[in-house]
Amino acid sequence: MTRIRRGYIARRRRTKIRLFVSSFRGAHSRLTRSITQQKKRALVSAHRDRDRQKRTFRGLWVTRINAIIRENRVSYSYSRFLNNLYKRQLLLNRKILAQIAILNRNCLYTISNDIRK
Repeated sequence: MTRIRRGYIARRRRTKIRLFVSSFRGAHSRLTRSITQQKKRALVSAHRDRDRQKRTFRGLWVTRINAIIRENRVSYSYSRFLNNLYKRQLLLNRKILAQIAILNRNCLYTISNDIRK
């Protein structure tokens, strides 16, 4: 009986996964069963951390704005600043406010002083 060669589909699938995990250490980049587990785990972590990254950056922006505002006046806080912003209908998001706070503090001071009046 002649020898039957198997198809290439499974091999092609495994090489695709191997290319994905080629930078992992040890058996996580060599053994097929371990490779599939690590790929699933990596994709789950990437999906979860995309949301977490948004949360982290928003917290960073809030901290920066609060620090700059409190430098200006001790009694004035971040929450009052944003409340006054919304009352005046100045819709600036926290990312832009944080960039203004870092690059041009005087501009943020003038914004906060105009809002308070």
